[in-house]
Amino acid sequence: MKLSRDESGDSLLKKLSKLGYVVTRQKGSHIRLSRIAENSEHHITIPNHDPIKIGLLSKILSDVAKNLDISKEELIKLLKE
Repeated sequence: MKLSRDESGDSLLKKLSKLGYVVTRQKGSHIRLSRIAENSEHHITIPNHDPIKIGLLSKILSDVAKNLDISKEELIKLLKE
């Protein structure tokens, strides 16, 4: 499945919040999201840019998918719902 080439930081933030990520801080245009699961924490920083560059978006989604223990394709399907 292809990545969106016009994904903004704000829309990605809203999509990731559906998966349990919450904003923990912001410095300038960079937003730190955290997700606390059973015995682990996952932190990720996303830029509030419009659009996020495709390589960085791919890296962010790969990192989130790895933390959720699903494939990147499954994550993209979840985010599109």
